[in-house]
Amino acid sequence: MPTPRKSHLDPFAIALLLACCMFWGFQQVLVKATMAEVPPVFQACLRFAVSSLAVATWCRWRGVRLGLGSEPAGAWRFGLLAGALFAAEFACIHAGLQYTLASRLTVFLYSAPFWVALLLPRFVPGERLRGWQWLGLGCAFAGMALAMGEGLFSHPAGSAYPLGWFGDALGLLAGLMWGLTTVVIRTTSFARVAPEKQLLYQVGVSAAVLPVVSWALGEAWTLDFSAFAAGSLLLQALVGGFVSYLAWMWMLAHYPATRMSVFVFLTPVFALLFGAWWLGEPLSAGLLAAMALVGTGIVLVNRQPAVQTQQLPA
Repeated sequence: MPTPRKSHLDPFAIALLLACCMFWGFQQVLVKATMAEVPPVFQACLRFAVSSLAVATWCRWRGVRLGLGSEPAGAWRFGLLAGALFAAEFACIHAGLQYTLASRLTVFLYSAPFWVALLLPRFVPGERLRGWQWLGLGCAFAGMALAMGEGLFSHPAGSAYPLGWFGDALGLLAGLMWGLTTVVIRTTSFARVAPEKQLLYQVGVSAAVLPVVSWALGEAWTLDFSAFAAGSLLLQALVGGFVSYLAWMWMLAHYPATRMSVFVFLTPVFALLFGAWWLGEPLSAGLLAAMALVGTGIVLVNRQPAVQTQQLPA
């Protein structure tokens, strides 16, 4: 029998989300550090090609059937849609890293929870947020607005990124694509597909589509990597594109997507710290204040209501 969905994030889910968020924050910095040797979208091509092989191998080992006849009727169409949205998200992320700071792009990427919180309850009533949770979302939105205003009017990197606003805009677009991917996964017949197979659709379509995007952008393709670049790509593929995303897909099948999505606002915090530590990126006061508001929002959205006792009739 399928495991019933839970109404809140338990300690195991929170610990798993923390681990995923920490790596995702580090991953944006890792991609940017590798751009000196490997063009950004080409990185994504190689990453998802390896991830596809890893996920397919995992499915075979776990006995997950990969044929179309093993899933609900028409689910494959939504799988392709989810894969296309996923590929568009990463095309925006990797291209945007050329125009803005890794920490800043990650902040804008995590506008995704707003789209999930606004769109998903229209299809899944159990995902609806209540009083203080909307207040928490408002706090998180205020933090994002603060970061956005700073990026629109005076990019902290100055002349190093003359098109910083464009990189920020690509980060926002990537966030929208991520939010729409979550909505497709939770509200269509694709939700009844095994999490491993859901992930295979996304990384597989990305591995097929992103080479076209890379070619259209005129990126140079080469496999002459240093040990650092090769290690970076393997880490992105096996930990980022396989282990962490498989954990995320599993959690989507068992926990409320709205609470999960708002929780991952923590990822920009890790990106800020890793970006400052490794790349020497500046930590502006406005961006730190934005992160404080986001953290407050996470606490409020995931706060559990007090259990009310009811007196039984005599």
